[in-house]
This record gives sequence, C-alpha cells and structure tokens, in this order.
Amino acid sequence: MNDSLEQQALHYHRHPRPGKLEVLPCKSCFTTDDLTLAYSPGVAAPCRAIASDPSATSLYTGRSNLVGVISNGTAVLGLGNIGARAAKPVMEGKGLLFKIYADIDVFDIELDVTKPEAIIEVIKAMEPTFGAINLEDIKAPECFYVEQRLREEMNIPVFHDDQHGTAVISGAALLNAAHLTGRLLQDMKCVVCGAGAAGIACAKFYMALGIRRENIYMFDSKGLIHTGRLDLHPTKAMFAQSDDCTLEVALQGADIFLGLSRKGLLKPEMVASMAPHPIIFACANPDPEITCQEAKAVRPDCIMGSGRSDWPNQVNNVSCFPYIFRAALDMQATSINEAMKIAASRALADLARCLVPPEVVEANGGVPLEFGQDYVIPKPFDPRMITYLCPAIAQAAVISGVAQRKLPNLEQYKLELQERVTRVRERTRSLVQSFRA
Repeated sequence: MNDSLEQQALHYHRHPRPGKLEVLPCKSCFTTDDLTLAYSPGVAAPCRAIASDPSATSLYTGRSNLVGVISNGTAVLGLGNIGARAAKPVMEGKGLLFKIYADIDVFDIELDVTKPEAIIEVIKAMEPTFGAINLEDIKAPECFYVEQRLREEMNIPVFHDDQHGTAVISGAALLNAAHLTGRLLQDMKCVVCGAGAAGIACAKFYMALGIRRENIYMFDSKGLIHTGRLDLHPTKAMFAQSDDCTLEVALQGADIFLGLSRKGLLKPEMVASMAPHPIIFACANPDPEITCQEAKAVRPDCIMGSGRSDWPNQVNNVSCFPYIFRAALDMQATSINEAMKIAASRALADLARCLVPPEVVEANGGVPLEFGQDYVIPKPFDPRMITYLCPAIAQAAVISGVAQRKLPNLEQYKLELQERVTRVRERTRSLVQSFRA
C-alpha cells in the first residue's frame, strides 16, 4: 500500500465519525405511548410470547436478520496475527458489506481468546442473539476445528468466510475457465500454493466440483505436501502426494495455479511451463504471487484472476457471502452446506455468461465487459448478483433439507430482494450525506 492510499484509508475510517457502522432504531420512540410499547411495560408482551414459543423470536426481534461477525484477529487479511483490537476495522467492513449488499444487520465481535475450546464456548453462548455466525480471520488449523464443532453444536448457520467464500468465488471462475477452454474438471491438474484455511477449503471445494484429489498438488511453506512428511495436520495430510517434487516440477503441464501464499512466488518461467490456456488465480493479499502483466507477457492465453479490483477477474468474497447468508436467513436454514455453496458458485458462473447491463459497464469505468478470458466472474458491484444467487441458494437449502421454510415464489422473492437492497442503499446514502452536511 502506498503512502497516499494509506492516508486516504485512515481519513476514511476516522471522518466524519470513527468507524464504519452505527446502530439505528427502526421503531419510533419519541412519545410516552412509544416508550410504553418499546420498553416498560409493553416489552413484556413479546418476552412472554418468546418464552412460550422460542420460534417467535423471529416475529418480535431482529435476530432472524442479525449475523455475528466474529474474529480473534489471528489471521487478518495479509497482516497475520495482529490481535483482536486491530482486526476490528476488517470486521466493521464485513458489517458494512453485509448491509449494503444484502440488507443484513451485523454485530461485529472481536474476541481476545486464542484457545479453540474457549472460542467455541463463547460463540455457542451467543446463539440466542444471532440468526447466523460469520467466522472471520481465525488462523488454521484451529479454524477448521472451531467451525466443525460449532456447526455440530449450534442450530444456526456457521460459516468461516476465509475458507468458503474464497472457494465459492474462485470455484465459479474455475467453472467458466474450464468451459471456455474446453476442459473437463476431472482431467485437470491443480497446483495450490498456501495450505491455510482458504487453500484447503478451495481444494476441497474444487473436488466437490469435479477435480480429482490425486490431481491436486498442495504446497505449504515447507514444500509439497507428501506422504514422507511427519509434520502434517490431518487437514493437510488428505492432500498428500506419494512422491515429493518442487513447485517448478509440479507446475509443468498444470492446468490451474491457485495462490494463497505470498508476493512473487510464481515466476514467469513457471507460468510458461503450464498447460495451454493456463488458469492462474494469484490471490495473495495485498500483493499477488505474480502480476497480471508478468503472467500475460509469457502466456497471453492465460486466464488470470486475483484479489485486485484493477485487474480482470477479481476473486472477491463480497461476490458471495452476503447472498449466501441472505438466502440462509430467509429460509431459516440450520446450516450452510455444500449444496448451497455449489449452487452459489454455479449461479455466479451463469451470471458471468449473461449480457452485462450498461450500469455495470459504467461502474467499471466505461470499459466493456463480455464473457471471455478477462471476464469469467461477475464484477462485485453487479446489482443483479442478489437476484441471481439468493434464489439458487434458497432452492439448494430446501432440496438438501436444511431449510425450515418452504421455498417462496421465486419471481416474487427476486422482487423482494431487489426492493430491500434498493431501500437500504437509499437510506445509507441519506445517512452518509447527513454526516457530511
């Protein structure tokens, strides 16, 4: 990050008031009658109703639209273990995105806790507050254990976005890249650099989409994950190859490179040795494993994606997590499962193949967008995202048996989704302008 951008970011977060979120009422409380209903004695009525029927909490409170974004700050963005306090700007940012893109309310909670059992117990105790939990920036391998235990022991969706959000969006790009290049996923060789939460989750998700486990070569900071190593956590061991090799050797003839590691790891000569039309997702943050310019210079036929908004094919979690949670909350799902994630990925891939409306082109700086090498995943700011993804995810929740509501009329559901996002954006613009006045 250059000095100018750093100063702009600090100013943005500090003015006109510190932070990115505030809590606002949605009911009137200006008169004696209002106060009587909102608090004492009127509030006793919904309390009694919920005490006799716990499901009534969705009728009388905001719980069914409230997500807990929870982190202990042990694996933040490209910053690493910076602690719970320093993680708060990121968690507030997630809250902002949830609200703007899907009209979901958020309490961000930063826990000064590192022991997995303690994290689990704290989060479990908060189930009466939330309709769903978004785990964020908790380091591997602890994050796998924490999420698995919470999924087993809580009756609301628990979703570690660092794992699954990256998997869903990069999976959509992979589906379209395979389509464009005429490949079958089961025949593709995939090299993964970075065996943390996102790398392992992406590899598992690619297997669910069709890539064979034996065709995945995963590297961590010590090299290839192979059966001769004695230092492997079970989450890594499942990807162990029988023989060791270098990254250079593994990339020879490889169809896919997925990077979630560090700047400059992927060299131009490695890209040159890959299969025709190589698929490169260089997602190290904030600087990727290889620049788009370097990759294109040696392989103009490559399909390149990264986390950057100024390059083609941005792999950005905001393109999926708000919509996955929106559909899960709407359907009162008890979990977010593989079927829902696959549905989200396929819906994203389908949207990228559609004609791009003028407002999206305008938001892209006027640069035309057409399905192809430099456009295999939709832009994060595409307003059609919510109406494409949520119905597909909702259907998957119903079919897979985790939904507690019946599937709504899909056309009506799409209209409701569009209306609620339009309303929240109008309210937000008005509020932000009032701060600037």
